[in-house]
Order: sequence, then C-alpha cells, then structure tokens
Amino acid sequence: MTRIDLKSPLELEKLQHLSHEGEGVLIFKHSTRCGVSSWVWRQFESEWDGSLNIPVYFLDLLKNRDLSNKIAEMFGVRHESPQLIWLKNGRVSHHASHSAVSVSDIKSRIREH
Repeated sequence: MTRIDLKSPLELEKLQHLSHEGEGVLIFKHSTRCGVSSWVWRQFESEWDGSLNIPVYFLDLLKNRDLSNKIAEMFGVRHESPQLIWLKNGRVSHHASHSAVSVSDIKSRIREH
C-alpha cells in the first residue's frame, strides 16, 4: 500500500474532488500515541493487499488535529481515532472506528457499491 500523508486543508479539498474518480478515496485517521490506534493501523496495513485501486490517505492526528476537525465539519463525521473514512462522490460512503476498522469490510462495501 502506498500511504499518502494528509497535511493541509488544500489537500483535503483535493481529496473531495478525487473522490469522484474511480472507487473514491480512503482516509485513515491515526493517533501515534495511542496503542489501539497503532494496533489497528498495523492490522490494516498487513491485510491491505492492493487489490483495490483506491488511494489511502493517512492523517497523523497529533500533527494535524485541525484537519481532523475540518473533516468532521466538511463531511459530518464525528472525530474518532483510529478511524477509516471512505469518501465517494464528495461525501462519506462509510466510516468505522477502533476495532470496526476492517480491510475485508471496506473491500466488500466498495465492491458492492
């Protein structure tokens, strides 16, 4: 998996536009100080096999909390960590947090869409 770091509000606006292409985009929100968040990220990363052509954007919450707040504001999704958000056609098609973050679940949801 190619992880693309999300660092600015301009990049977030770009993601909203990119979500209209292909299968959309994924945002993984992660707190680098949280053991649960680290475990979920490692699990996600190890299970991701690249069979979906969808970019994964990584948001380090400790460095970019303002972007997490902007995501909540723009897309109406309450902040959680860890959190996986699937944007498709400019809006949230699915989101999950903590142990509900699952590669198999997001793959099946994307394929069903």
